[in-house]
Amino acid sequence: MGKFENMKPPLVALALLASGFVPAGAFAQTSLAQKIQRLEDIEEIRTVLVNYGRYLDAHDFKAYARLFAENGEWIGGFGTVKGPAEVEAFMEKNIGSPGKPNGTYHLLSNFVIDVHGDTATAWSRWNYVTPGPDKKPVINQGGHYEDKLVRENGHWKFIRREAFRDLPST
Repeated sequence: MGKFENMKPPLVALALLASGFVPAGAFAQTSLAQKIQRLEDIEEIRTVLVNYGRYLDAHDFKAYARLFAENGEWIGGFGTVKGPAEVEAFMEKNIGSPGKPNGTYHLLSNFVIDVHGDTATAWSRWNYVTPGPDKKPVINQGGHYEDKLVRENGHWKFIRREAFRDLPST
């Protein structure tokens, strides 16, 4: 067993730096590069989360399905499907005609994103807004998503998106 194996990563880095194995400049550059990569990953994942709602509300189910990894899974009140082709067909069947939005929309918020290399988790809130009897917007239902994402072919995609309804339909 090497002397660094039981140490936490930051302590290993400091030990290597102090021992002279890693030049101080190289450590600082790597650390900055890792921080930048993490921020870029978080921003790309945030865009995936927002595009999910945009594409769903626009009934662009083809673009919506491309947000899922090859074996990505959608789980929600309508059931469970796996893979972009199944996700697309499932949404067409359960949501409505492709390319014909119906005046309803999602509000997405409270993004919490945690990146671990080429995998990530996310948590967020959703509210579904519909026209009320007086045609004014009404939050019809609300809930949250629990997501697992993966970097596939250089882009972040859902490997699992689970929708939970926390507020019932009005």
